[in-house]
Amino acid sequence: MSQTVATAPRADIRTASRWFAALILPIGPAAVALLRYFLPYDTVDDPATITSKLMGDPGGTSLMLWLGFIAMLTLVPGAYFVSRLIRTRVPWLTAISLILVVPGYLVLPWMASGDAFIWSAGQAGLDAASITTAAEMPHGSVSLAAVVFVVGHVLGTILLGIALWRSRMVPRWAAIATAISQPLHIVAAVVVVSHTLDLAAWGLQAAGFAAVGWAILRLRNHDWEPLP
Repeated sequence: MSQTVATAPRADIRTASRWFAALILPIGPAAVALLRYFLPYDTVDDPATITSKLMGDPGGTSLMLWLGFIAMLTLVPGAYFVSRLIRTRVPWLTAISLILVVPGYLVLPWMASGDAFIWSAGQAGLDAASITTAAEMPHGSVSLAAVVFVVGHVLGTILLGIALWRSRMVPRWAAIATAISQPLHIVAAVVVVSHTLDLAAWGLQAAGFAAVGWAILRLRNHDWEPLP
């Protein structure tokens, strides 16, 4: 005698998943765009000047740290959602770009640790000279994180833009905006030193990722995630 076991219908969350992806995608780059615009110091400033500027603007420094926190939570999911859209069309290029960009994003807490330390030390009433001396002695992992971040997020984003172009899943402008965003950021940060240009550079990536989100919303649920 056999028995038939009834199973509850599986909840279909694919529409909600697509909406979540579309909403998350531009948040990380947009947060960094605002962070770079409101950054109290210039990237090329010496340590003493950076300490002085951060201590002189505790509110701006706090805003910068909160924006960095938002970016840390959303940049990696955003990169993952880009890969979900294009990985079947350009698998190798997508994989290589993620191998670079994800570690670059994951080390952001190390990159922000120095500024967070200076803010906390300033709030505790320590003098600028002592704070600068301590800030100039980072752990080796922080120095390595800087290399991983620069190489990973710049080269990785360029390759991700090329992968978007080759996938033909988004408008050409979105692929170009993504690919040129981080080289333009480097120019803005260390060559011409313009916070406004830096805002525009990361804004290009936010716009490119928003276009990816729109492409995801236009997919059928089956194309986004086929049911078994």
